[in-house]
This record gives sequence, C-alpha cells and structure tokens, in this order.
Amino acid sequence: MRNWLPIVLLCTAPLLAEKYTGPRPPKADLPYIIHADNLVPTESAEAKQEEHKNDVTYIIPGANSSARTPLASPAFLLLTDQLSADRLQLFKVQSKGGQREVLFTHKKKLVARPIPLNVTRLDENLYKLQVDELLENGEYSLSPADSNQVFCFQVY
Repeated sequence: MRNWLPIVLLCTAPLLAEKYTGPRPPKADLPYIIHADNLVPTESAEAKQEEHKNDVTYIIPGANSSARTPLASPAFLLLTDQLSADRLQLFKVQSKGGQREVLFTHKKKLVARPIPLNVTRLDENLYKLQVDELLENGEYSLSPADSNQVFCFQVY
C-alpha cells in the first residue's frame, strides 16, 4: 500500500488544482494582451514575404499596431481552435516607410531571433503566453512557426 501512495498523489494533484476563473478571450485563435481584467486584442494580419538576392523580409502593412501596451513584459491569453499555442514565436519588427518589416535571413544567415515565450495551459484550449524578458518600446509580432499570419502589438 505504501508503494501506491506516491503514485496516487501524483495522479490526483492535477485534479485538485484550481480552475482558471479570470477573463476569457471572446474569439478563438487571436491572442489578447492581458491588462488586469481587461483583454486587448492583438492586430491580426498577413505578412507578405519578399525575397531579394539572399535576403528574406516579411512585410506587415501599416506603420504602427493598433494594439498597444505599456507593459515591458506582456502576457497574452489565447483560446485555441486551429492555432497551436506552443508554435507561436515573438519577433521585434521595424517600422519603415509606412510599413513594418522583419528581416529574417541575410545572406543565408538567420537575422530575426525569436524572443522566448513561456506557455502555460490554464484550461482546455486556453493558454497564457508570458514574455520571458523585458521588451524595449517598439513594434512586435507573434507568429505561428511556418506561417505568414501575424498578431501585432506595440510596447510604448
């Protein structure tokens, strides 16, 4: 009986964990910036891929994102339907000539490096994404790996 007690405790611990009772995103597959009990939707767009010689640049229309946060280490809520929370990557983007750009490769060297995210499952299909470092003021984009879909926001 003693041998079974640790196993039973390990199996029942997740069942005893508290259920998430905070705000829930109204739309699936759209990350929301958490501002206390308010959720701010990120700007959803499709990045256009341009290739010039050995450079690959992703272009997002508009100079600035409509989704803004003063938080240097923002957190996001994501209700998933088709997106996979653990496939999202965060990149800093540059505003140039009325659009936002990410230079991904330059002469076959990876230039854009993803900023680390910590993904936590809160409930069935509900995830919290927390940026692991302090972000400078500027434009940022969450994007699923292997996709041109982007979710933009600005830190000010």
